[in-house]
Amino acid sequence: MTHLPRRFVFALLTLLMAVQVQAASQQAIDGTASGKVQQVGFRAMILKQAIQYNLAGTARNTEEQTVQFSLQGKDKRLQDALARIRRGTDKSADVKISTRDGIFDPALRTFTVTGWTSTSRHITKPYNLVFTLRQDDKKISKKEAKQEYCAILKNTLDPDDWKKAEPGCQAR
Repeated sequence: MTHLPRRFVFALLTLLMAVQVQAASQQAIDGTASGKVQQVGFRAMILKQAIQYNLAGTARNTEEQTVQFSLQGKDKRLQDALARIRRGTDKSADVKISTRDGIFDPALRTFTVTGWTSTSRHITKPYNLVFTLRQDDKKISKKEAKQEYCAILKNTLDPDDWKKAEPGCQAR
């Protein structure tokens, strides 16, 4: 049996401890939003929170008129995003959020809204809106998150649908 050099073993143990510390500061939650949460910009609001706090996950409407979502990232950021999600949007009502621990996936590097449409903008073709996590992992401002959200719309929507969405991106 070959003996590994002590430096190699030490470096390997240090790396494993660093991975464990990073994983410990990361958390995943699965949630369901009920109440008036469809056709009110709810999934778009969740996406903007994911962008602002650099969180991975998904959001989708269900046939039961709820929104299912998952979020993963740094614990404090998750809690801040969840507090905002609990408030809902201007058009939502009677919002109730239930959550449970999720399974953290270190390979997940995106947040995806599945089948996004916009009733207020008359966009009926469903799109998957995808945010890719920033490498620097910094939290950004609400204004910067909206700019990133608009860039995602511009790069995802067909030109005719972008023309319908663009005025909302110009509004302050």
